[in-house]
Amino acid sequence: MNVDFKHELVIPNKDLPFKLFMFEGKDGNYQRGKHWHRSIEIFLVLEGELAFYINSTSFPLKAVDFIIVNPNEIHSIESPKPNTTIVVQIPLSCFAGYLREEEYAVFSKQSDEDNLQLAQLIVQMFKAYQEKAPAYELKVRGLFYGLLYLLVTGFMQTENDQGNIRQKRNLDKLSKITSYMKKNYDQDITLESVADEFGFSPTYLSRMFKRYADVSYKTYLLNLRTEYAFREMMNTDHSLNDVALNNGFPNSRAFAKAFINRYGCLPSEYRKKMGDRDGSYS
Repeated sequence: MNVDFKHELVIPNKDLPFKLFMFEGKDGNYQRGKHWHRSIEIFLVLEGELAFYINSTSFPLKAVDFIIVNPNEIHSIESPKPNTTIVVQIPLSCFAGYLREEEYAVFSKQSDEDNLQLAQLIVQMFKAYQEKAPAYELKVRGLFYGLLYLLVTGFMQTENDQGNIRQKRNLDKLSKITSYMKKNYDQDITLESVADEFGFSPTYLSRMFKRYADVSYKTYLLNLRTEYAFREMMNTDHSLNDVALNNGFPNSRAFAKAFINRYGCLPSEYRKKMGDRDGSYS
């Protein structure tokens, strides 16, 4: 049985414990279909507007406004016009120790004063990350921990709706598996070995991926390896064969095939194009 929403792969920035970026729909004429992930996500609109949907409920966003997407909430986005939007994706593991086992957190907007403080922290984080002044990592991380403190003490509540909890538990099964895969993607992790790790049959795990990620286990693993290989390829001068082997591919040919499927060109072509544009790819 297929569903009309997909699991999103969230990989933190290389130099940060979370993901911070400018929304990819900034130029307008953009739609992001229904998807979910285990991270907490904040969309802060600085200019323009977005049409945001959580579980099919509409949340229009205008400047200056934000929305918090909770873990395992199914959401979609429409940005028909150009906008300036900062996105922060925070792994749920950052809140370890502040939730009891099997407890689910719900983050929601609060007073105008608290909301303004949260927005200001995100803007300061993004500005510091863009400028990359000496020791910028310390400044960004300091602001980030201030954001975590604000979220935990001012924005977090415990989920009480049993229907929502059941849905989140079902999605959470796959989230835990994909977290395991992120840690071991460069190893020889087969469908059978991962199923055994979590006490499932390979058939059950395969169905879980098809149902909740809308892709096969093999495709998800290839996408994961390709994403990490892409990062290494663009931030080092390692040979493409070394990049392939470092990220779980048996050889550069397998990496090239997966790269073409995801990015539409050979990794050598992409690296050369970006190197010509920037004068360097390291």
